[in-house]
Amino acid sequence: MGERSTSTSGAGGRFLVSLLFAAVSATALRFELESGFTKCISEDIKLHEVAVGKYSLASLSDDVPLPDSHRVSVKVTSPYGNSIHYADQVDSGNFAFTSNEAGDYLACFSAHDQKPPVRMAVEFEWRTGFAAKDWTGVANKGQIEAMELELKKLEDVVKSIHDEMFYLREREEQMQDMNRSTNSRMAWLSFLSLSVCLSVAGLQLWHLKKFFEKKKLL
Repeated sequence: MGERSTSTSGAGGRFLVSLLFAAVSATALRFELESGFTKCISEDIKLHEVAVGKYSLASLSDDVPLPDSHRVSVKVTSPYGNSIHYADQVDSGNFAFTSNEAGDYLACFSAHDQKPPVRMAVEFEWRTGFAAKDWTGVANKGQIEAMELELKKLEDVVKSIHDEMFYLREREEQMQDMNRSTNSRMAWLSFLSLSVCLSVAGLQLWHLKKFFEKKKLL
């Protein structure tokens, strides 16, 4: 009975880790890129968060190897346009950084122009926060038991979700401040527009009155 109870607890821990892990940012995708075109992937990253990414080119057909002419240029930039990573004419690569700015980071893939045009597949994986950690290395280094490792994962996932909630709350407050500021400016603009219209109308009435008085129509 004791052994069965331990097994059930372990399964529950793994299930809970899996559920919480779904809320952690990890982007893995495959897309097609045509020569002469650029495609960009954006990722919203919090301040001081670790991010890692890896990319590689693949043939559209499993039966045909990737030609040597299939290469891409990759550039990763911060929300303010600062360059984080750049690689020219490569078929694979990776990057890692700790964010110094909060917001949308861009990873852009560009294929140089070829005649006739060619198409290639790009496999790209982008992980941030908890998902960016190498848990295999942690387990091997610390000789941690499976259950202890899952608990440590769970702790980091909860911390990541907690930080994400505060980050979203800050973004919401910023948006509310922006809305209040916009509404205030719109109110002043409406008041100013009304004042200008009334002033122009009064000036027109005064001009018409002077005109009629001059013509002795009044």
